[in-house]
Amino acid sequence: MITFEDITEYFLKAATNVGLTTHPEYWTNTRTLEREFACTCHIGSCEEADNRSTCTVSFTWSTLDTALSLEGPTGICEFFHEPGEACPHLHTRDIPPLLFDLSYNLVLSGPMISETSLLSLIQALRLRASEQSRRATETRPGISMALQDNRLQPEALTLQQRVEIPIWHPEGMRGLHDLHETEEVHRRSARFLLRQREIDEDEDEDENEDEEQVEVIADNPRPEEWVPQVLVEVCQDIVHGLQALEAARSYGSFS
Repeated sequence: MITFEDITEYFLKAATNVGLTTHPEYWTNTRTLEREFACTCHIGSCEEADNRSTCTVSFTWSTLDTALSLEGPTGICEFFHEPGEACPHLHTRDIPPLLFDLSYNLVLSGPMISETSLLSLIQALRLRASEQSRRATETRPGISMALQDNRLQPEALTLQQRVEIPIWHPEGMRGLHDLHETEEVHRRSARFLLRQREIDEDEDEDENEDEEQVEVIADNPRPEEWVPQVLVEVCQDIVHGLQALEAARSYGSFS
């Protein structure tokens, strides 16, 4: 079993181990009962943070995640109806992954540079951040602009990354590509057992034929066995992302 508290604890422990300073925050949506987590991370002391790159990590833990953690797929299914082969609740490989959003920011200062230099800066940032990311599925760099003296000037370097963690998929990160399988492949890989059972004629006088019943073996992922290491790699990606921002600032001669 793995919970929202486990995920946040694993992340904060991993962040500390790789040298990140963390500032976590927690929220609960009282209407949807969703749990939300956000944590600002930076390298070095807090006094220096204003002049260094930072990364805000955030994710939302849904009520489905809580139910899966407490009851497992079988408990969820039984809440709605009797188990069946086509039951969508039993197959955890169909559950969307937990999404970690990484939002980097680095405030710039110094002389204004040309548009060509800005484009080169963005390309260098994206290349460096992508090459050093093990878990990010997408990398989007950018520059926020501010109006000063009737002219637009670059105010901050930004970088957006996303990490997918399929905590309920029975194969963990190795099964991430299976989230988009075709139905035919899914049916071959789903864990279920079909058996034939003859219906007792005394139970239903109107039915004298055999009835095919379905016994479903629910997916039983064990994310607690591999999520801690994945979050270590995510934190290492964050360190590389922060370093990429600092390197891009040097490349653009911002200081």
